[in-house]
Amino acid sequence: MTLPELPALVWIVAGGVAMSAIALVGAVALVLPENVLRKLILPLVAFAAGSLIGGALFHMLPAATHGPGGVAAAMPWVALGFLTYFALEQFLHYHHCHRASADCRQPLTYLVLVGDGLHNLLGGMAVAGTFLVDVRLGITTWLAAAPHAIPQELGDFGVLVHGGFAKRSALLLNLLSASTFLVGGLLAWAVSFRFDVSALVAFAAGNFLYIGASDLVPEVNRHRNAATNVVLFGAFAAGLGLLLLIGHPHG
Repeated sequence: MTLPELPALVWIVAGGVAMSAIALVGAVALVLPENVLRKLILPLVAFAAGSLIGGALFHMLPAATHGPGGVAAAMPWVALGFLTYFALEQFLHYHHCHRASADCRQPLTYLVLVGDGLHNLLGGMAVAGTFLVDVRLGITTWLAAAPHAIPQELGDFGVLVHGGFAKRSALLLNLLSASTFLVGGLLAWAVSFRFDVSALVAFAAGNFLYIGASDLVPEVNRHRNAATNVVLFGAFAAGLGLLLLIGHPHG
């Protein structure tokens, strides 16, 4: 794949703006019937889980373990990336509100915004780190992360409306919390002048493995009928397969 010779900062900004703009997907909820949205969200979640895990297994982990120090240096960063997201969900009760449970009301809706802001900040740093190592790896990582943002933003929009926000306010707040992805990317770029940020590739792999396996797979792995399970398995396999088919940047 031939890519324009652009500075990493340009790719980081473009990726950050595009990822933040995905927050506007909540507008779809304004026009689609709720039953249609429910049918769309679960296959999207399954596809996102496959793409995140595929991105970690087929791209980020190979790149991280071929860096300085090899496997021994990369694995602690993978574990730290996994633990960071585990702690974020534990302490900010991300799951509690993300699923729009009946008792999720203000001020817990503010925890959704805070949790998503931190989630996107860390994600922006991690993805920017891959751009700083290799632009092709950064693009692959962004493509693996983007499908996750779509059902997440649709779900968060529903939670905010359920918690009492007007639909336009919910969209704006969702966009603001998503914009921290760009902030995280710029932060990673700024510190790269003084520190080696290549460890962020392994950190991102840990993030992706946690989100895919612990956050998303349980959402699609507890349904009743065989037909739904087949569809969701197919969507998961499609996400995994797509990332397998995308050429490794160092290959």
